Amino acid sequence: MRLLMPRRRFLIGMASTGLAARWPGVLADSEPAPITRTIPSTGEPLPVIGMGTWRTFNVGTDPVLLDQREQILDLFFQRGGRVVDASPMYGSAEAVVGELVKRLGRREALFAATKVWTRDESDTREAVARSEALWGVARFDLMQVHNLLGWEGHLATLQEMKAEGRLRYIGVTTSHGRRHDDLERIMRREPLDFVQLTYNMADREAERRLLPLARERGIAVIANRPFQGGRLFERVGSRPLPALAGALEIDSWAEFFLKFVVSHPAMTCAIPATTQVAHMRENMGALYGRLPDEMQRRRMIDIVREL
Repeated sequence: MRLLMPRRRFLIGMASTGLAARWPGVLADSEPAPITRTIPSTGEPLPVIGMGTWRTFNVGTDPVLLDQREQILDLFFQRGGRVVDASPMYGSAEAVVGELVKRLGRREALFAATKVWTRDESDTREAVARSEALWGVARFDLMQVHNLLGWEGHLATLQEMKAEGRLRYIGVTTSHGRRHDDLERIMRREPLDFVQLTYNMADREAERRLLPLARERGIAVIANRPFQGGRLFERVGSRPLPALAGALEIDSWAEFFLKFVVSHPAMTCAIPATTQVAHMRENMGALYGRLPDEMQRRRMIDIVREL
């Protein structure tokens, strides 16, 4: 049991609750900066921890669940998050995100990322317009082709829309480790800003070809399923954190798993999803402190493999 709050946690908490205003100068020279990575195609920095909405934000108009999701999103922004990822596939998630961002007045902080998800390759512009209306945005920061569905037609139109200034970035996605051969061919052939794929401590197949190729081609990478759908937590159970966690300023298993993901040199951002405020707090802890080096990454793999 920890008796003292880590200095990093204290400083972040002071900043996020407004207490720092009562003690000017406390954070002046010591406020921790979030870890960022740049988008290769532009050099724009992004916080390495974003937020996914699959299953978690599909809550319709339930007032209790909306209020809870508002608390989660509010904490995400307070702790320096920007990238929120959704899809028309995720039920009401787009509408919920749009409503809650409006409630919080945080549109300027949001890096809005969603997807085109339709087999009709002539429906791209209409699909983008439907999502814009749900999110309440005039232009998406990132529009992706969901799980490569109709990718050739959709991507061609998204490239046109980007050239017109209707989209800032474009990309394609896969999940659950599927269709990596197809994704590799697309990455080699198409001018993509982003790819999204599954990467976590148990699913590391992307390290072989896709992540090195992303670095070679200057493509940003978003990692989905960074907790392997929750199964990584089942593996560790109630075990205490290893000694290595202290050296890396890691205070939870969530941070342990996330810092491994975002420490890969090709990775731009991970998008864990949650329905709990406490879990969001743990996730956002990975946005601060140190990232493991290559030797520490190998040790982290060994630790999880030995469980």
